[in-house]
Amino acid sequence: MLRQAVKRSAIAAGLRAAGLLHAGGLMRAARGRGAIFTLHHVRPKQPRAFDPNAHLEITPQFLDIAITTLKRDGYRFIALDALPAHLASDDPQPVAVFTLDDGYRNNLDYAAPVFSSHGVPFTVFVAGGFIDRTHTLWWETLADLLEQRSSLTFDFGAGDEPVTLDSLQQKQAVFDRFATLLHSIDEATAIDRMNQTAQASGVDAIGITAALTLDETGLKTLVENPLASLGAHTISHRSVTRLSDETAQAEMDLSARRVEQITGYRPKSLAYPYGFATAVSARDHRLANDLGFSTAVTTQPGTLSDAVNTAALPRISLNGHFQKAGYVSALASGIAFKLMGAR
Repeated sequence: MLRQAVKRSAIAAGLRAAGLLHAGGLMRAARGRGAIFTLHHVRPKQPRAFDPNAHLEITPQFLDIAITTLKRDGYRFIALDALPAHLASDDPQPVAVFTLDDGYRNNLDYAAPVFSSHGVPFTVFVAGGFIDRTHTLWWETLADLLEQRSSLTFDFGAGDEPVTLDSLQQKQAVFDRFATLLHSIDEATAIDRMNQTAQASGVDAIGITAALTLDETGLKTLVENPLASLGAHTISHRSVTRLSDETAQAEMDLSARRVEQITGYRPKSLAYPYGFATAVSARDHRLANDLGFSTAVTTQPGTLSDAVNTAALPRISLNGHFQKAGYVSALASGIAFKLMGAR
């Protein structure tokens, strides 16, 4: 926990430095043609003792602040589907694009009203397995399980192993250990092991998914809003780069078909699950192109340029640990990413 606090302090210091450079009119070229923002949960903060997913949520009030800040900074708001045309144009005004991953219920209840009040379009990326309650949000299940328990037994690959969960540090260490396991063995196997452990402890993984994410009825209500659109996010929310060509293609295609069943039209956009560098490959970019997606987004940080690969678009996370207007300007400026050596 101390290491995470130190890391957040360092990031905050970097954002403050980037904000000062931005305010001073320096490194203007870093903001490029604009930015795509990533959100997950948008909801009033409910404090919890163990909160490993706090970075994945912002408040509706901060979303309002972020939009207001970007307006002040001269951004024009466009839908993700309109981005290729903007990048092909000579329009010098930077654009801001809002996206939300996983299709949480609070996107309808709390985020949509904020977007509507500002007239800002937004795209929600939904996984077919969450819509149909056939797959689970492992990070939410694990957080609930570890919060409730002071100890448990889990198979990390060498047989059942007892682990102690007396402190928040121990809980976080086990959370991180499971995340490492998830990305080192077959992902479905790791999630199945965890779900079985959760079930034995009275934690219902499918129930958590149903409580947190929109089903087909909820998504149809969401897209009644003319500012809202849906994008594909695969079926199982597995890292596509670790799947075979055939399976990765099927995950993308079937996800698009599931969205089409809800909206009546095939989505033009895709979000790769996780989206970081080791979760997405050049092969996946080719698959997205072959399937007809005009945009596909990662979670690799950066602003937009004329030369950006529309099958591997960078996004900027609005992070629950950094909910200040100044941080929004600093992130959108692109200066922080230039200082870090990102694109």
